[in-house]
Amino acid sequence: DSFGTVLYAKYPKARLAPASTVKLVTAMVAIDLLKTEEIVRISGNAGKVRTIPPRLQPDEEFAVIDLLNLALMKSINQAAVALAEAAAGSEEAFVVLMNQKAQEIGTRDTLFANASGLPTGKQYSTASDLALIMKAALSYPLIKDILAKKMCIISTTAGREIFLENSNHLLWEDQTVIIGKTGYTGNARHCFVGAMDTDNGTVITAVLGARSRRNLWKATEMLAEIGIHPELALLLEAPRTNRGGGKANVKKSKQVAAGVGKDQVMPDFQKSWVLRGF
Repeated sequence: DSFGTVLYAKYPKARLAPASTVKLVTAMVAIDLLKTEEIVRISGNAGKVRTIPPRLQPDEEFAVIDLLNLALMKSINQAAVALAEAAAGSEEAFVVLMNQKAQEIGTRDTLFANASGLPTGKQYSTASDLALIMKAALSYPLIKDILAKKMCIISTTAGREIFLENSNHLLWEDQTVIIGKTGYTGNARHCFVGAMDTDNGTVITAVLGARSRRNLWKATEMLAEIGIHPELALLLEAPRTNRGGGKANVKKSKQVAAGVGKDQVMPDFQKSWVLRGF
C-alpha cells in the first residue's frame, strides 16, 4: 500500500514514550517555517532546558542549520526548543504544529507535548508511527544529510566552535550503514528509528523501549537483516528446537529467534517495526 510493506512487527501499535525521536518532527516543522541561514538567539527559556552536553548559553546565536545539526546529531534539547521558539514564537505554539504535521503524515497513535522529547506532559508514539515519521523525514534532503553525518563542527556567530559526533553508532558499521535518530529518557529507555538503502529500496526500522544501548543496536541490526532477507522474519516466529532435534517447550509469551544464540534473543523486538516498499 502507500505506506510500504511491513516485513516484521511486534506490538507496533503500543503507545510508548518516544524520547528524542520526536526531533524528526521538530526538524521537519522548523525547515517548513525557517530559512536555514536564519540566525536564532538562544532565549533564557531555551538556555535552561535540561540537556546533555554541549550546553548552549542564553544570548548565543546560531544559524538554523547549526541548531538542526545539534538537535539531530547530538539530541541537544536546547536546540530543539530554540528552533520551536524561532518558528512559532513559543514551544507551546510549535507543538500544535508538530501534532498537525504528524496527522498529515498519517500517524494514528502519536501525540507530542514538547519539541525535545523530554518526559513532560502527555507524549507518546508507536513503532509503526515512527516508521511513517522517518519516511516523511527522508523526503527532506537536509534532514537525510544531517542524519548521515558522522561528525561536524558548528559555531556561534561570535565564533565559539562546537564539535559534534553523531550519537548513532551504526554510522560506523562497515557493511550496512543505517542512518537514523536516537532517543533516551528514563521512562522511554533506549529508542531508535532508522533507515538504510538496499537493492530492494529503502528499509525503515523502529525500536522503542530497549533496555540498553547495546540491545538497541543489536535489535536494529537484526531488523535491518530482515529488511535485506525478509525470510528471516519467519525464523523469528518459528519454535526453537533443542539439540536432540525435538521442539523446545516455549511459553507463548516468550520471544524466540530460531538460529540465534540465547544471549542474542531480543525482547526489544516486541516494540519494533520494519517497513519497506517505497
